Amino acid sequence: GKAMRSLLPHLQRKIDIIPTIKMAPAKKAKKNVESMNSRLKLVMKSGKAILGYKSGVKGLRTGKSKMVLIASNCPPLRKSEVEYLAMLAKIQVHHYSGDNTELGTACGKLFNCSVVSILDGGDSDILSSKE
Repeated sequence: GKAMRSLLPHLQRKIDIIPTIKMAPAKKAKKNVESMNSRLKLVMKSGKAILGYKSGVKGLRTGKSKMVLIASNCPPLRKSEVEYLAMLAKIQVHHYSGDNTELGTACGKLFNCSVVSILDGGDSDILSSKE
């Protein structure tokens, strides 16, 4: 009982801190998405990228890809296959926070796309940025 009473103020202080911690990342995540989208837009304009799972996997196998983006709602089996091939080819994988519709839109296309393989970054700093 006595030990618990001495711990109570300490626990109360911990509990008061928790909500402020939870609120912070939302803004940062939004900023990351925005920066990723602007980088993707620049890649599509000045660099080279392959949209789609099949041709993306071909790019991984031939070693042409420099980076792979995977949409959040990509099927688990497909996602793990792309991750595995990327690991073998020592290629950076970025898990895009949006779904395949948002990833397609970020690439400036009017269709869904669950895998984007970047061959050439162009003027974008997408390849050097570790997020």
